[in-house]
Amino acid sequence: MAANVMEIYGSKVFNEHVMKERLPSATYKSLEKTLHRGAPLDIEVANVVASVMKRWAMELGATHYTHWFQPLTGITSEKHDGFVSPVGDGTAIMEFNGKELVRGEPDASSFPSGGLRATCEARGYTAWDPTSYAFIKDNVLCIPTAFCSYGGEALDKKTPLLRSAEALNRQALRVIHLFGNEDVTAVRTTVGPEQEYFLVDKSVYDKRKDLIYTGRTLFGAKPPKGQELDDHYFGSIKPRVAAFMKDLDEELWKLGVYAKTEHNEVAPAQHELAPVFTTGNIAADQNQLTMEIMQKVAARHGMVCLLHEKPFAGVNGSGKHNNWSLTTDTGMNLLEPGETPAENAQFLLFLCAVIQAVDDYQDMLRISVASAANDHRLGANEAPPAVVSMYVGDEIESILDAIVNETPYAGQEKELLKIGVHALPRFPKDTTDRNRTSPFAFTGNKFEFRMPGSAENLSDANTILNTAVAKELKGYADELEGAEDFTSAVIALVKRTIRDHRRVIFNGNGYTAEWEEEAAKRGLPNKKNTPAALPALIEPKNIALMEDFGVLTKVEMESRYEVEMEHYSKIINIEALTMLEMALSLIHI
Repeated sequence: MAANVMEIYGSKVFNEHVMKERLPSATYKSLEKTLHRGAPLDIEVANVVASVMKRWAMELGATHYTHWFQPLTGITSEKHDGFVSPVGDGTAIMEFNGKELVRGEPDASSFPSGGLRATCEARGYTAWDPTSYAFIKDNVLCIPTAFCSYGGEALDKKTPLLRSAEALNRQALRVIHLFGNEDVTAVRTTVGPEQEYFLVDKSVYDKRKDLIYTGRTLFGAKPPKGQELDDHYFGSIKPRVAAFMKDLDEELWKLGVYAKTEHNEVAPAQHELAPVFTTGNIAADQNQLTMEIMQKVAARHGMVCLLHEKPFAGVNGSGKHNNWSLTTDTGMNLLEPGETPAENAQFLLFLCAVIQAVDDYQDMLRISVASAANDHRLGANEAPPAVVSMYVGDEIESILDAIVNETPYAGQEKELLKIGVHALPRFPKDTTDRNRTSPFAFTGNKFEFRMPGSAENLSDANTILNTAVAKELKGYADELEGAEDFTSAVIALVKRTIRDHRRVIFNGNGYTAEWEEEAAKRGLPNKKNTPAALPALIEPKNIALMEDFGVLTKVEMESRYEVEMEHYSKIINIEALTMLEMALSLIHI
């Protein structure tokens, strides 16, 4: 099986391996500058790439191409165009050029815009994103693209994410270079999204109008056996589900998706797939693709994949944990504490930037996960609460306390875990451990944002996180670049940041009512539903954040507020109408 995996992995992706192999050397070098340095793309280069890409796609059976994009609906969209082009003698040729690769003109009237365009101004443009690889799905060449209006406003999820990544890169480089790392030329976010989902038999699903129309049960009773015995999580995977997972893995591997880990989740019929980390942009694209492929593969096996955050009352809902970190092009993880984190000034400074960002913009992080479906999940059955807080672990918290209090930090000795059986190995305990109740938890060298729901597009959460951290790093760079004594200035900055933003750090049990009371005392908002959370989108400080870093304009922010409010209302209305229809049908029986 190992040899087969190596053979199929990425076989339907126009990745850098394929580019190196097929593109002329000069073309590849020029494209490489675009891929890794953000250099503008020359149309002549695009023409060569388009020709080679078409030939490669046709060899794999593709007859059409599409600009694959992510409108404000949160799902993906595509319109297929054939390579075939008729000629005057009754024959046809297969044609695809650089202009068609770089730009498309989909009808924007079918997608929500929040007032960014009127129906009479429906034209929109899709623009090729060369930093995310093209791939073949269902015999169609899919080209990842951004989607914008005729006036250039972002109508999609990808464009703000790309803008935020550029903003974060600029500010992180300023800080990195102050520490003497002049060889670093790029800082990127890495993301590993854990995807939870439910599988139900198709014949059962077809009997439930509420599952069909809303993705969750509106009526029903708990079964005699649910998750009371705690026997599902990490239990043996049933043959039917294992067959589905095997098929899913193979389909995802063909598309270059870094599917790595699969297991049962806590609730009956609930499961999880986790990928290997990759750049934030590619991770978001691959997660959208993963959700689509999950549903297609489930249908082959006579099942339905439910991605709703809370399809069944009384059991665990499904989340999508966003594991986020910062890495350099030289291979350095900026959130790696090292052996002596108390002495690692660079780590402490970047850690402080994240702490301050989460505290200053917790309302925006809450918005990034707000939906009618996720409202049912947050705060229930092992899901994190709606209060945004951070877990950093005992060791890191002790270091932060020592800095603020100006007391010596003795350090924590690595304690061996003793199991009590001589034949079993002993190994050091992880001093960070984990806190499953925290919405935003430090897990060794990354942060796990646990609030996003299973069906959500991860671009929103990462756009806000990237931009907020960029804002804090800009402030740090502005202060430190003019410092007479860099080391003293860093220490003072770290100390001040921890003192001013300590309130957002909570290592305890986030599931308790006591924590809600404590959060209120600390001034941490508790927005339990989407209508309560969304007004923060049009708060002046949040609009200023997005405008200052060129991520979203005031008009684009206001449009997203309108889109999200309208979407929430429509979801609730569909659920109400479904409930009414089901109730009336029962009465008639």
